[in-house]
Amino acid sequence: MNTDFRRRWKLATVIGDAVLILVGFALAYWLRYHVQWIEPVDEENFVEFSAYYGSALLLMVILLLAYKIEGLYDQRRTASWLDSVYLIFSGTVVGVAALIVWYFSSRPLAVSRLMLLYTAVIVVVLVSLSRLVAGAIRRSLHRRGIATDRLLIVGAGEVGRAIMGNIVAQPELGYQVIGYVDDDPEKAGGSIGRFPSLGTIADTPGVLREYRIDDVIITLPWYARDSISRVLEACEHLSVRTRIVPDMFQMRLNQLHIETINGIPLIGVRDTNIRGWNRAVKRGLDVTLASLAVLVTSPIMALIAAAIKLDSPGPVLYRQTRVGMNGREFTVYKFRSMRIDADQELARLLAHNEASGPLFKMRDDPRRTRVGRFIRRTSLDELPQFFNVLLGDMSLVGPRPPVPDEVEKYDEWHRRRLEVAPGITGLWQVSGRSNLTFDEMVMLDLYYAENWSLGLDMKILLRTIPTVLLGEGAY
Repeated sequence: MNTDFRRRWKLATVIGDAVLILVGFALAYWLRYHVQWIEPVDEENFVEFSAYYGSALLLMVILLLAYKIEGLYDQRRTASWLDSVYLIFSGTVVGVAALIVWYFSSRPLAVSRLMLLYTAVIVVVLVSLSRLVAGAIRRSLHRRGIATDRLLIVGAGEVGRAIMGNIVAQPELGYQVIGYVDDDPEKAGGSIGRFPSLGTIADTPGVLREYRIDDVIITLPWYARDSISRVLEACEHLSVRTRIVPDMFQMRLNQLHIETINGIPLIGVRDTNIRGWNRAVKRGLDVTLASLAVLVTSPIMALIAAAIKLDSPGPVLYRQTRVGMNGREFTVYKFRSMRIDADQELARLLAHNEASGPLFKMRDDPRRTRVGRFIRRTSLDELPQFFNVLLGDMSLVGPRPPVPDEVEKYDEWHRRRLEVAPGITGLWQVSGRSNLTFDEMVMLDLYYAENWSLGLDMKILLRTIPTVLLGEGAY
């Protein structure tokens, strides 16, 4: 989100809160004096709304100040909706309490205590719901690349790639990675996924100006203090926001556990997420859902098998060796979508490869059969992989299972994707599938491994449905 848009968004948020506070006050008056909810009001105690005009405006000012003091208008972009609700509740309680103390110490009979209670509840609900709507709008804008912050990564090592992977996996954060700078000659002249090298660390001041960078994230190792200082100085001079990610002596980010004792940070080491009970829960979900999927899709699989037999000679199923968790090889099952001699023809088609890295992808692959084109576009060729899940070779959600030839071409950091079981679907599928570069696919896999939760699995499974139906990135 650029500076001008951020300023306008914040102003619109404050104005919206002011309007909702006044609306909440009016609704509270209606409940108290017209609906007469909880306690009736006799004619002698009935108060016209015009008598409350001053109180409504005073409450609006007090609550806006309370929200400002609570930090509601300065929240981090990673703050959750519940974080906002807490600040709204806290600010509203403080603001209404301040009004009650002031009002009843000066004019004890001029305002209904019950009405102020209604007002507090209604305002918390209205302002909280507005944050939910605003968050959905902001995330939608960010996914379309609108109002994003232009981000530069300083350092493209393991920590830098982890930052890139998080941003690819969470476009709703609102970052647009313009590229990275790094002094490593192997990184300085190329790119990582869609993110290009913009030079060395010494080029940072020029890069900040040329690309109008809004944010910088520094991921340099601890011993690069001089370089970090120069980058900080350049960012301060150009008023660019800067954050530093300590590399913790190259420890993996998913192994760090941070807690505090009275504000003192304690950093320890924890196990990866998909271990122990987490792995057992994930396996239970896999077996349950894969069994249901086999029962539901068995008529469809029978029709596909018949269509393949009628369309071209050869077996119905295509068996291929893939590499699974910890490098263990297994046989993956798919419906055959190509001619039976397709593997022998691969060498002559390598010049037409449309994928990056060790992958081979070709949008109009001539080896596909008529039925194959349809089942590949609709992902129906992958239905037999539910049996791989039941056999324990795969999971419903995880990294794409590579073939051994691909693994041989991996860089060292690519091999970390083999630490978890491969999946039928994954972040790589719901984030672009074949439209992603190989490095981006790996970064998404690493993000998944480091941030796994049952909720994340369910979110990916639900997002897979429209992705498959729309055929996004499938060929």
